Parts: sequence; C-alpha cells; structure tokens
Amino acid sequence: MFDGSPSRREFLKAAVAAGGATALSACLDRAPDDPVPAGTDAFETLPSRQHAWNEFCREDDHGNAEMPSHQVLLYLDLDGEGPPDESDRETVERAFRVLDRAYERSHEGVIWSAAYTPRYFDRFDDSLPDSVDLPDPRALSPFETPEFDRQDALVHLASDRADAILEAEQALLGEADEANGVAVDADLSDVFSVDSRRTGFVGAGLPADHQSDLNGIPDGNPVPEESPLFMGFKAGFAGNQATEEYVTIDEGPFAGATTKHVANIRQRLSDWYDEEDRYHRVMKLFSPAHAEQDLIEGVGDNLGDDSGIDAMLDRLRDDAFEFGHVGHAQKAARANRDEDGNVRLLRRHFESADDGVASLHFPSLQRGISEFEAVREAMNGTDLTDVPTVRQRVNNGILEYIFVKRRGNFLVPPRRLRALPTPTGEVPGLDG
Repeated sequence: MFDGSPSRREFLKAAVAAGGATALSACLDRAPDDPVPAGTDAFETLPSRQHAWNEFCREDDHGNAEMPSHQVLLYLDLDGEGPPDESDRETVERAFRVLDRAYERSHEGVIWSAAYTPRYFDRFDDSLPDSVDLPDPRALSPFETPEFDRQDALVHLASDRADAILEAEQALLGEADEANGVAVDADLSDVFSVDSRRTGFVGAGLPADHQSDLNGIPDGNPVPEESPLFMGFKAGFAGNQATEEYVTIDEGPFAGATTKHVANIRQRLSDWYDEEDRYHRVMKLFSPAHAEQDLIEGVGDNLGDDSGIDAMLDRLRDDAFEFGHVGHAQKAARANRDEDGNVRLLRRHFESADDGVASLHFPSLQRGISEFEAVREAMNGTDLTDVPTVRQRVNNGILEYIFVKRRGNFLVPPRRLRALPTPTGEVPGLDG
C-alpha cells in the first residue's frame, strides 16, 4: 500500500534532491508495491509534440492539470566544439528511446522533454528560421542581476515516483544498466556533460513538509498543508493557462515545437508570512478585489478552474490609488492575453529546496520568448510607480518577496527533432 505520510514524502523529496545511485537504491527499498508502468516500442503512438504533457497528467476536481510531484532539470553541455555529427545524434536518439521503452508517460511513469538553447544553435553556420523566436536570455527587470543558463541542452524529467525519476536519470547519464527492465544500450554521457542538476517538487503537502528546514521560511510552519506551493495558494488554474495547442509553433521546420523560459527564483517568505496578514497576501498575489470581496477560501480550491483575475484588469490603476497596492496576477494578466482574450503562456512551475533555500523553478511555455518577456514587463509594474504608494518593489504585487537568480531560454522541438536538431530542421539518418 502506498504511504503518503509526511515522513515518507520528505524522504522521497530528499532522495530526488540528492540524486545518484545511493539515493536510487534507498528509493527502491521503499518503493510502492505497484510496478512502474512500462513504455512502448510503438514510437509512432507517442505524441508528436514533446510539450504535450497535459493528456498524461492528473486533473483535480475542477479540471486543472496537476504536475507530477518530483521534478529534475538536467542542464547539459555538448562535448567539443562545433556542431554535433550524425553519430552523436544517433546516440542521443537511442538514449531517449530507452526512456520511451522503459516508462509510460504518466504520473506513475516518467513524463519528460529535451530542449536546446540559443548557444547550441550558434554552433551551426545556418540560423534558426524567423518562425522561431529564441533570443539569448537577458535581465527582464531593472532590479535583477541573474546569471544566465547558456548550456546547450535541458532535459526535464517529472514523475510521482521517486524511484522512477531517479532511475530514468541514471539511465540517461550512463549510470545504470537497466531502466525499468529495459537494457540501456545508449546514454548521453558520450555526447554531453552535466553542467548543473536542479530539483523540485509540487503538490499539496510537499511545501509544508519542507518548510521547517529551509532558509527563507519563518518559524511556526506557516505554509498550509493543503498548499501545493510555498506562498500558500493554488496556481495554474486551467482558465488562466494557455492551451498546449496555443503555445505550439505552427509553421516552418519547427512546426510542433514551443519555446521554454526557465527562471530560478529565490523567495523571501519570512517577510511574506511575518509582515503580511492573509488579507494583504491575497491582495498582493491576486488583486485588491480578491481580498476585499473575500473571494478565496483556504488555498483557493473554491476558485475552481479560473482565478477570476480577468474581471480585475480594467480596475488596476483605480485599485492602486484606492488601496495603495496592485496584485501580481492582476498586473501580469494585462500582457498575458492576446487580442481575442486567449491566454499566451503555459506555466509549469514547481518549488525547490536546492541549496537549503526556499526557491521556485519557473518553466513557462509560449510560441515565442518575446511573449514571455512582454508578460514579465507587465508584471514589473514600472508603469504604476507614479502612484504615490506604489514603488518598484513595494506594494507592487509580490516583487519584494522574489529574487530572480537565473534565466534561460530554450526551444523544445517536436519529438522527431528532439535529438540534436539542426537550425534548418534537417536531421539526416533519423526517422520516427
């Protein structure tokens, strides 16, 4: 029987954070009785879009997609100078097909994707087509000084099973002979080196489990047990998320791809919980009207599949003058809708305890990186600082509680181009 107790959850989170053979062995000793579901040899049945995760994810009672509990980000450097060759490409595809065979794409298996940076594509003489909006990462506010992730590639793994995600990682890196009973006949270690490994978690209970031993969270265990995130509220409501279809590039050689921005954000939750009461936390995270009208019960499950933020956009400046505050979601949503009202970004963020600090990994999917940059500019709220009580980081959403440490931009190609793509989308020697 599966044991979802806090002590077990904390053990599994710590194991994923540690990684390696020892952590995997410990997870296998405490794994559920149910086997990890196997993948498939019928590669043509797999989704053509790597970022098509929602069909494999659970939904809550309101139809909101829930991401798997455990997450691993592997930032990879391609060995050597210049572009990869056909042999490298075949090796990487064979390594990826080990995961295809070994793990069902599901919470109980492993959901995953591979993505590539502007630096990777700079290895080639050809340029990316105009249909791909993938600039180098840059600072996106006047008050941040992030480091930039300019490795070559990013592999993102997600699963509810700590044993599955750790074994998949070990297989990819050439540190396991089998993955869920499938022979590992190729791995990434002949082509890539791991520059950085980052981990995280999301889901009710997990942030609360880890609040007592992290810098940035005050004493007293303020994070509610029901909250999937450290700040104490739900996020990712279906009505406030772009669809996977919307964020998909629909033309050119990378049709079926998407772009991915990943930020790493440290959180100063001691001030969030010690200096702000619930009324002001709701006001700053959502909008003043959410607080005034008491729209949120508990962590926000009563909101269903929509936070209701669209109804608060036209009153942003009026709220700033009346209440002396503006809401984070209220600001960002101004730029996160197209002219037809469609949401532009698909956010899949999760918390982290890496380095013993409360932080957030923030992957966002969109057709082009410029769309993310526009939403971030709106979130900065610089245009609202003429209001006497609103400063660049004070009374301006949640900006005084979050600090961007890293940013990276990536292209998530369609599955047929997932193994070391060329800028022109031509991949000799591979099919399927």
